Amino acid sequence: MSQMIHRRTVTVRTEHGLHLSPCSRVAQTAMKFRSRVVLVRGSVRADAKSVLDLMTLAAGPGAELELEVDGDDAPQAVDAILHLFEHDLVSAP
Repeated sequence: MSQMIHRRTVTVRTEHGLHLSPCSRVAQTAMKFRSRVVLVRGSVRADAKSVLDLMTLAAGPGAELELEVDGDDAPQAVDAILHLFEHDLVSAP
């Protein structure tokens, strides 16, 4: 039985984009889940559990990324990653 892939769009809201520190936070959050978590920018797909993979996205401020999650705990993983991008990875005004 194939799992449904949960897809959402997230926006990079940090002043300097997805550099090492935010990539580390995304990977740490994604690793809490059994689901496969992937972020996509254009033709580049990155395993969200890998900091190096995330760095290959070269996602600057305002970049829109597609979040794809599939697995048993996908809804919880989607919620956690969305919360991270919408609240925790936001530059102070």
